[in-house]
Amino acid sequence: MSSSSPDITIPADLRPSDGRFGSGPSKVRADAMAALVAAAPTYLGTSHRQSPVKSVVGRLRAGMGELFALPEGFEVVFGNGGAAYFWDVALFSLIERRSQHLSFGNFSESFTTMVANAAHLDSPDVIESPAGTHPEAKPNPDVDAYALTHNETSTGVAMEVLRPAPAEEGLVLVDATSAAGGMRVDPGQFDVYYFSPQKGFGSDGGLWIALCSPAALARVDKIKATGRWIPESLSLATAIENARLNQTYNTPGLATLFLMCDQLEWILANGGLEWAASRCETSTNILYGWAEKSDFATPFVADHAARSPVVATIDLDDSIDAKAVTKVLRANGIVDTEPYRRLGRNQLRVAVYPSVEPDDVALLTGAIDHVVSALS
Repeated sequence: MSSSSPDITIPADLRPSDGRFGSGPSKVRADAMAALVAAAPTYLGTSHRQSPVKSVVGRLRAGMGELFALPEGFEVVFGNGGAAYFWDVALFSLIERRSQHLSFGNFSESFTTMVANAAHLDSPDVIESPAGTHPEAKPNPDVDAYALTHNETSTGVAMEVLRPAPAEEGLVLVDATSAAGGMRVDPGQFDVYYFSPQKGFGSDGGLWIALCSPAALARVDKIKATGRWIPESLSLATAIENARLNQTYNTPGLATLFLMCDQLEWILANGGLEWAASRCETSTNILYGWAEKSDFATPFVADHAARSPVVATIDLDDSIDAKAVTKVLRANGIVDTEPYRRLGRNQLRVAVYPSVEPDDVALLTGAIDHVVSALS
């Protein structure tokens, strides 16, 4: 046991088979790691511009098209730096003059702040709502891009991706960092759906992936033609050129690519996005149902329709110290159930991406009950 946590042992029959419930980095499947080890002698430590790596990128691009049922003309683009890095890419290569932002948590707020500080762009149109809720986008003829967040990882709030205006009246840019691979989405409702691999795709971070519509590709070309100065590493045009060659502009993490590809193909083999989304919903329904019946736990998000199917946030009664609970869980091998640090609530936050077994989620609820009882 950790010396910083109470000396409480969770019975073996209440312990999940795998105790990783982090919102990112998330659980990496053992089978994926075994496949990486087997491929390592001819894959790791090789050039990312040669066939062993380029074939993995090609499989990723094709698999993403299949998973998300992308219409003809969409392209799957990769770049180094993660989804937060893609915010810089977007403000250079996708927002022409002014954007609208829905701000309802740390990550949606962060993108809003970055755009507001961009000297070459007009002040954004910002629509806010309190943590635990989400606002609605509103058509605005003065903006050329709408920035939405499919799942706000910090608060456990999800929203349906819907175009606020006709496609020709503004690009829809969707931060899908914790949603992609675990939530349903209609590709007709977005122009760019971007995310990173360390959450639903069971890999490491350091990479961004963007699913780009023909309208988004045209916007990239239009902005490039204006002569706007764009650093090469932030140029979506450069990333697109490289993606068409099944590579990235600069060297990617080869293990990250491989693990992501394995996870993607595992999801496809099991039934695709519908299977993955249903599996995640099963897990969060276990958590929300347990919390609603509990005498010390309550779902943080009051609106059932806005409750995330991939990241559940559960408030604990003020008489129970959530930090003590998470310390005991961690000492027993159940990790990363702490709330988002800036939210500052007496809360548990549990991610249940496709890699997480629903049976383990049910065991987790029993483990929490045991810990709370022992602490009382």
